[in-house]
Amino acid sequence: MSELRWHPILEEWVITATHRQDRTFFPPPDYNPLAPTKPGGFPTEIPAPDYDIVVFENKFPSLRRDPPAPAVEGTELMPVRPADGVCEVVVYTPQADATLAELPLDKIEHLIWVWTDRFAELGARPEVEYVFIFENKGREIGVTLAHPHGQIYAYPFIPPKLQTELNAAKKHWDKTGRNLFLDVLQQELEDGRRVVVQNDSFVATVPFFARYPYEVHITARRPGASALTDMDRKEQRDLATILKTILGKYDNLFGFSLPYMMVLHQRPTTGGADEFPHYQFHIEFYPPYRTKDKLKYLAGSESGAGAYINDTLAEEKAAELRALEPQSA
Repeated sequence: MSELRWHPILEEWVITATHRQDRTFFPPPDYNPLAPTKPGGFPTEIPAPDYDIVVFENKFPSLRRDPPAPAVEGTELMPVRPADGVCEVVVYTPQADATLAELPLDKIEHLIWVWTDRFAELGARPEVEYVFIFENKGREIGVTLAHPHGQIYAYPFIPPKLQTELNAAKKHWDKTGRNLFLDVLQQELEDGRRVVVQNDSFVATVPFFARYPYEVHITARRPGASALTDMDRKEQRDLATILKTILGKYDNLFGFSLPYMMVLHQRPTTGGADEFPHYQFHIEFYPPYRTKDKLKYLAGSESGAGAYINDTLAEEKAAELRALEPQSA
């Protein structure tokens, strides 16, 4: 059962998806549902002996193309609606023990092409308002399959955090006529202390307002680049390059493959770039470690009040990451 229930106090939709309780949880080594199906072997989710990058619909989706009717009747105060949408899995490589950081630059560029294709196709669906591309990496994040993969949720609404960003960006645009993200980026570049790495098309920073100790934002430089579909091949290649650099630095930070949440923030799919000049494409990383052996927990203040407490300085964490050598390509 999956449905959308309205939270009238926070004014946001909550997805109820009871069938996800039964999803695969760290299967035994001899059965990897994201591995290629071996000739004569037990069939996996990918019925091919080999592959480059694969996208398929999640077997345990929170959102469905043809969702069932809700299990309960809603009210005017607390309505309920079907969980329309699409949930996809993106499998980066047939190598079960690889990570995105370890993949060749060309492979990461191909992944960006796949992301771009899925953003365009899913965003064209009439029920979809926002396409959210992300990767959860590591047990500490709650990942239940170790094989390197990401996910895509095509929502029938704009998720709350993205709506907050859009509202702030539009307010700044209406007041100043400028793009909020590019104004923030300009101040980061002028200061310089929180810049980790940059190239012609993107800048990676530990932002002034970082909530996690090693939080990194990768922001597009060019005005009008509010989604992957706005980018040319040079920008796609630059994005792949800076992604690989940041991921390599993360893995060299503590000497182990660093867990993280990677989330792509783009404009809603209800309009094109001309309708969102106030918004800017960016990627945010949230690693859960604050030291080599201590995690950053989202406890009472963060989860209960929405007020993050970062017990490190962004300037110091950026300097640490800036000084690290990334993995070789």
